[in-house]
Amino acid sequence: MQDFLFYLQLGWEHIISKDALDHQLFILALIAIFSFRDWKKVLILVTAFTIGHSLTLVLSALDVFRFPSDWVEFLIPCTIVFTALDNIIFSKNEKKLIQLNYYLALLFGLIHGMGFANSVRMMLASEQDITLPLFGFNVGLELGQIIVVAIALFIHYIFSEVLKLSNKIWIYIISVPIFIFALKMALERIPQSILSAKNYINSYFL
Repeated sequence: MQDFLFYLQLGWEHIISKDALDHQLFILALIAIFSFRDWKKVLILVTAFTIGHSLTLVLSALDVFRFPSDWVEFLIPCTIVFTALDNIIFSKNEKKLIQLNYYLALLFGLIHGMGFANSVRMMLASEQDITLPLFGFNVGLELGQIIVVAIALFIHYIFSEVLKLSNKIWIYIISVPIFIFALKMALERIPQSILSAKNYINSYFL
């Protein structure tokens, strides 16, 4: 039971802590189009993200496959950039945007799952049976996600019901800063292999 609680706390901190800003921004970008009234749709969205990241989290933790960590850290902000840009482009067509975000949650959840696995793999290596620790870590992640979603929906409620802002303006208020910040984050995390290839090409042609 202690192992379960330890990994539950680890998973919780991996979503709630300031070091988890990239995962938090992705969740915020995903649910930017939803309000409290859309809680069923939010549930579907979060479930899709959970399925995606749980799958790669388990497979990566079990060493079924392993993706270079520098590429994972680069691709995570790329998923945020794409999702925020998707919100901005399709803000006038909420029905289409909702459908797109369902697919993005599942697809990009696979990438975020690899990021979660990188943070817990070393600890799991010392465990004889990783089933319970892995389950605890995943439960912690989900509890953290629920808190992030609840806070975001509450802030949305204040803007829409109290300040009477339209949903389109809210989407821009959330998505534009997230897009800019995530783009900066992605540029700072460009893998060394890409930079080396760029330098080689420049030296060859210049």
